[in-house]
This record gives sequence, C-alpha cells and structure tokens, in this order.
Amino acid sequence: MFYETGQNAHGLAHDPFKAIVSPRPIGWIGSRAADGSLNLAPYSFFNAISDTPKLVMFSSSGRKDSVRNIEETGEFTANFVSHDLKDAMNMTSAPVPHGENEFALAGLTPAEGRLVRAPFVAEAYAALECKVTEMFRPKALDGSVSDSHVVIGQVVGIHIREEAIREGRFDMAKVRPIGRMGYMDYCDAGDVFEMFRPKR
Repeated sequence: MFYETGQNAHGLAHDPFKAIVSPRPIGWIGSRAADGSLNLAPYSFFNAISDTPKLVMFSSSGRKDSVRNIEETGEFTANFVSHDLKDAMNMTSAPVPHGENEFALAGLTPAEGRLVRAPFVAEAYAALECKVTEMFRPKALDGSVSDSHVVIGQVVGIHIREEAIREGRFDMAKVRPIGRMGYMDYCDAGDVFEMFRPKR
C-alpha cells in the first residue's frame, strides 16, 4: 500500500506512522517550575541527537507543564525507564492539574540534581541532568507552525546506579529498557545481542 500523508487516507483502523517509527526510547522528563512545584512526565518523541557535545531532545504535543517549567528554568532531567518502573512511568502520564506532583502520584522519590535544580527519579537506573540549548516549534513544508514544542538540552551530568554496571558497561540485560511502539504498545529491550560493523 501507499498513501500520501497530506490527506492521511491510509484506510486503516489506526494511523500507522508512530508504529513504523519504533521502538522509541521514552524521555521521562523531570522539571521544577519557578514556583518550586515538581513535574515528571513521559515523552515518546525523545532521543539522543549528538555525542559531542552530548545533546538530547524531546518533543511535546502542545505546551504542557514540562515545556512551561523548562521555559521558566532552562533545566530538566531525562530519566531512564526500565521494565520494573513501567507502571510508575505510565502513572505519570495521567492528565493532572498544573502543580500536582507526579513523583508523589507514582510513589517515586525525587532526588536533587547536582548541577541542575530539576529533580530526577532516585529509583531510575540512570538519569541525565540537562540544560536547555534550544526550544522551538517546528515548521511544515508550507511554513505552518506545528503544535509540538521541541526541547534540546545538553547533558551536563549523568547518574548511574552501581548495580546497573557490569564489566564496565551499562547492563542492558539487567536494566531492560522500555520502548514505545505504536498505538498502546510498548516493548522490552532486555533481549540483547551484539553486531559489529564490517571492516573493509
């Protein structure tokens, strides 16, 4: 099959776009508002975009609390979502009023960042402390502005729990990262295999 996305007439029961661009890592974004209230929310449009410098991005559909808080402070954390925290992560996706603490809602412990004032999830196997480098709303081919808000942050500090390190590596088999698929589907990336680049 083929369809043009302008009309989006795919004829399927559900739009397949996000299922095709998958699995996507989940950016579990911790932030603190200017008034001191804490926020924690998962975003499936999330990824690393540079190693030098270390940059990550997430995109929010609409100007949600995370974006609002980060606009005010310029800082956030990105917390690693492991299989054992999947239910807590899902709980933090609930549409609660601004200022309600999702850490408390999900029974999680907010830990203070070392280099940023944004909180991170103490129970997470890893967390990235980030400072914003860019925030913008992307444009379509016709120049119209998307409702999405893109946040790019430079990773200035990394937390890793000791039990997540084995033989000098962040142990994927132990931490079992969760990825977002399409629809309401998720995957567990704990089934790990290696592939090496070919040499010519």
